[in-house]
Amino acid sequence: MTRRTQASVETARHLVEQLLGHQVTDAVLAPGSRSGPLALALAAADRQGLIRLHVRVDEREAAFLALGMAKASRRIVPVVTTSGTAVANLHPAMLEAAHAGVPLLAVTADRPARLRGTGANQTTDQRQIFPGVPFVDVVPRTGRLDGPQHLNLELDEPLITPTEWSFEVGSISDPAPAQIRRESLTVGPRTVVVAGDDARQPARVLAREARWPLLAEPSSGSRNGEALVAYRLVLAHSPVAERIERVISFGHATLSRPVTQLLSRTDIEIVHVGNQRTFPVPAGANVRFVDGAELRSDPDEPGWLAEWHAADAAATAAIDDLLDGSTGYDVANAVHAAVPPGGLLFIGSSSPIRDLDLVARPYVVGERRLLIANRGLAGIDGTLSTAIGAALARPSSRAIAYVGDLTFLHGSNGLLVGPAEPRPDLTIVVVNDDGGSIFSTLEQGAPAYADSFERVYATPTGASIGALCAGYGVTHQQVSPAQLAGVLAEPIAGLRVIEVPIDRAHRRELTAAISSAVRTALASR
Repeated sequence: MTRRTQASVETARHLVEQLLGHQVTDAVLAPGSRSGPLALALAAADRQGLIRLHVRVDEREAAFLALGMAKASRRIVPVVTTSGTAVANLHPAMLEAAHAGVPLLAVTADRPARLRGTGANQTTDQRQIFPGVPFVDVVPRTGRLDGPQHLNLELDEPLITPTEWSFEVGSISDPAPAQIRRESLTVGPRTVVVAGDDARQPARVLAREARWPLLAEPSSGSRNGEALVAYRLVLAHSPVAERIERVISFGHATLSRPVTQLLSRTDIEIVHVGNQRTFPVPAGANVRFVDGAELRSDPDEPGWLAEWHAADAAATAAIDDLLDGSTGYDVANAVHAAVPPGGLLFIGSSSPIRDLDLVARPYVVGERRLLIANRGLAGIDGTLSTAIGAALARPSSRAIAYVGDLTFLHGSNGLLVGPAEPRPDLTIVVVNDDGGSIFSTLEQGAPAYADSFERVYATPTGASIGALCAGYGVTHQQVSPAQLAGVLAEPIAGLRVIEVPIDRAHRRELTAAISSAVRTALASR
């Protein structure tokens, strides 16, 4: 057999060898004809114990599955598709990966270049189809990626031939990491530390060493130790927030308006560890981007931090007094408390992550919990697949996903897992208020828009989550908020969905009552 007739097979073999050389441990495949040699090569590597293959029939869900594995493991994870519209279905996950810096590698099979511009079947110009995502024609030369990449492989016929699959596995060494130049900070200005998504531990360490208040989002990786709880309402209503003179910002903070407003100020010094891509507003002359930050002086006097903790305690007490055990906040508390040391919690966008942000107490430092979310673009698409991918990639004592009903329904095809595919032990908690309750807390929820609100914003569906789970062969249980903690304490194996119905009729009034109670509590101090 000539080399020409084996060209596609050899391309597939080389791809797998390169992936293995980069210590890739998992790959996701959405089957198709043009990608046939890639599928056979990955299946052979899977049988040989060289790589773990995950097959999905839906390309969008396949991409988010790979995104979840890459996000939790911080390794390159490829998602492989055939040509045509299959490639376009990767776009949502590639966008999320681009904005969150996740090493997702799209490997797309393509027709030969001579067929572009013709009416050939399943043929379009796939090159650079993902704006802003680096396009490559060879496997990345490093095992570390700062974000996604797109590898497009032209495969000619014959696509597959009988082959004895063997792989030469070598190690591809990474270049030495670039030296980080850290900004030297001293005490003096009244400073707070903001930890947005994926800020990780440096934010917490700096805040602890300097005795500065830590305002940490749930997916920051810093919400433990002495992190504040109701920081967004303290920012909005406490006089102590008006005395801030400097902000040190880590990660990608997009969760709350008070934090965005803080980072929008032009009258205070702002130091952001990152660049404009992770800073949520156009940076003014008062904003300085740095690679890292460290304290180069003695810690601050304890009074400033004590004022913030006192305000936070008053705010959280006011919030607790208004919760009756039946609200989304109560569900968030139960979910958060159910994550054991070494556990994983994936948090859906919209109300779930904001509810948890307002009430979740910080965890104990060093207990190795991982809380993650899709905050690059903060969409609801692909959430179940991302959570399943994260649970597959990270060995955890317990894995939980916490989502709303619209997020669940939007991504329900993530539950379509073939009988031969790896499945994680994952409990998916669905807080079901039959619609998008977050809009009731925004401008759209005002009485002036009541005539159109339900149809064009809340979008109730009346869908049966239990019936949907039955169709996918996934265990389903419906419980009340009061029952949730007990059910979450039960040992589980495989995928399980726990549905928690709640009423959203008074969500806007509850949000207003919480804000008013916190404002009163802070004003009386």
